[in-house]
Amino acid sequence: LRDNRIELVRASWHELSISVSDVSLSDEGQYTCSLFTMPVKTSKAFLTVLGVPEKPQITGFTSPVMEGERMQLTCKTSGSKPAADIRWFKNDKEVKDVKYIKEEDAVRKTFTVSSTLDFLADRSDDGAVVSCRVDHESLNSTPQIAMQVLEIHYTPLVKIISSNSWPEEGQSIILTCESKGKPVPEPVLWTKDGGELPDPERMVVNGRVLSISFLNKTDNGTYRCEAKNPIGRNSTEYVLIVHDVFNTLLPTTVIPSLTTATVTTNVALTASTTTSATATSIRDPNALAGQTGPDHALIGGIVAVVVFVTLCSIILLGRYLARHKGTYLTNEAKGAEDAPDADTAIINAEGSQVNAEEKKEYFI
Repeated sequence: LRDNRIELVRASWHELSISVSDVSLSDEGQYTCSLFTMPVKTSKAFLTVLGVPEKPQITGFTSPVMEGERMQLTCKTSGSKPAADIRWFKNDKEVKDVKYIKEEDAVRKTFTVSSTLDFLADRSDDGAVVSCRVDHESLNSTPQIAMQVLEIHYTPLVKIISSNSWPEEGQSIILTCESKGKPVPEPVLWTKDGGELPDPERMVVNGRVLSISFLNKTDNGTYRCEAKNPIGRNSTEYVLIVHDVFNTLLPTTVIPSLTTATVTTNVALTASTTTSATATSIRDPNALAGQTGPDHALIGGIVAVVVFVTLCSIILLGRYLARHKGTYLTNEAKGAEDAPDADTAIINAEGSQVNAEEKKEYFI
């Protein structure tokens, strides 16, 4: 071996050692050590030289990128042996759907590897860090990384936030128009029902904030907030409904009343003068629950039944006496008026027609 990069480290009858500095791919091959004896003895070893991949580069990015456009980023590295491995990451999250191309250099026996990341630009990608990482066994677990920060331009995103979820007459309300876009949107434009704000004295616009004081029914309507930037414009609406003033009643103390009862009595009279009564008691709903004591409704019902039965009995007795009122004479009595004795009276009573007609009564 005749090369200035090769040095003899140790030489003896038992050992011969060399060192090679600044190793290159041309140093790869089979090395032979010979011991000149009779016969000559040899030992061989094959040296493999790894090709260290160059630092990767990302191409294909033009700033800025409009939302919705297709982006194709390519990461490329050369000089690796064997071929290196390329992986893509977006904000430390690996992207799997990529294209991988490997090309071999016939002269140097190394490889050029490239990978392409293809996706549509979205506003969520604005500010995202896209990285290309190259892994190879010659890097001793320390991969080479190339990074690119994305810049996506998009139309404003608009949202209205209200300070009062239940606005009432006489109150005030603040409507804040939040607009986010890139480039930053210009000052927003407030309108009501498609026209200008009708009352500038009460409706004050300060930047993105609309303040309305002393609300009334005429403020009802649709308020629109519009924001724009060089990419485009966007708007959103808020429907304002002013409610009547809500009167809050003062708390009152409820004093429980005594339990009352309503008694309904039904009496049915049969031919045998049998009386039946039914008493229904309805409890006062205002009565306190859980009270113990005599049931006034039941007692009242019983008293009413007794009084009613007594009155009915008196009425029936009166009618009966009225129907049988009058003077009734027996046959002996009829003939005793002019007879000296009882026998004569009987005879006179049986045969005397005059007395019979005079004493006859009719009841209708």
